[in-house]
Amino acid sequence: MAPDQAATTPAAYPLSRALLEAVLADRTSDRFVCELIWPRLDYAPDGSGTWCAGPATSDAWREPFPVEPQFIAERPPAVALTRSIAREHKKLLKEQLGFTGYRIGELYPRRTRRATAVNWLLAHLAERGEPLPDTGPLPELLPAPVDPVAGHPGDLPVR
Repeated sequence: MAPDQAATTPAAYPLSRALLEAVLADRTSDRFVCELIWPRLDYAPDGSGTWCAGPATSDAWREPFPVEPQFIAERPPAVALTRSIAREHKKLLKEQLGFTGYRIGELYPRRTRRATAVNWLLAHLAERGEPLPDTGPLPELLPAPVDPVAGHPGDLPVR
């Protein structure tokens, strides 16, 4: 990150096993999940509530997604996120969190995209040689949504 960017790029929310398990359990908003990823891809808020690609954002992300890719609500960013996980990191979700997937009645695009997001975050840590702490700060956890297809109040519709 360029020195002049340090003041504008927010620090990424610290990752922990407890946080990633909360994401998998659908206890955070979809936007919060995206906000775990955006700063790690060097997106930053523009002051209006929108996150935009910055100078350090790779062309692979900046060109197709100049503004905040909606990893849960939209299929193209979710596919791009999946494809950006290196082959050697594709099974970290199972290996590090023991995640065996959702049951048949729980398979909704929102949830499978959350699993992809968590796997990407684990791969991001692995690529940097950073450990995954068991505990860390947690946002206020939400109850699991009554309608897992629609998600939490305020979540964007899934397309």
